[in-house]
Amino acid sequence: MSKKDKEKPVEGIILEALPSATFKVKLANGNEEILAYLAGKMRLYYIKVLPGDKVLLELSPDGKRGRIIRRL
Repeated sequence: MSKKDKEKPVEGIILEALPSATFKVKLANGNEEILAYLAGKMRLYYIKVLPGDKVLLELSPDGKRGRIIRRL
């Protein structure tokens, strides 16, 4: 089983936009707030993400950081 098969995307809501394409995100499955950054394809195609948007995240193994892979 590859690494990609184990990871399940998590939904969240953007709370605040920070510098360097970094965002504060509140996870949908709890009251947890994490820092997340935009995935490369989202930067490449200039996908805009604003506070209040629902997004799909891949979490790091420690669960404190994430990567935004899709805007919903």
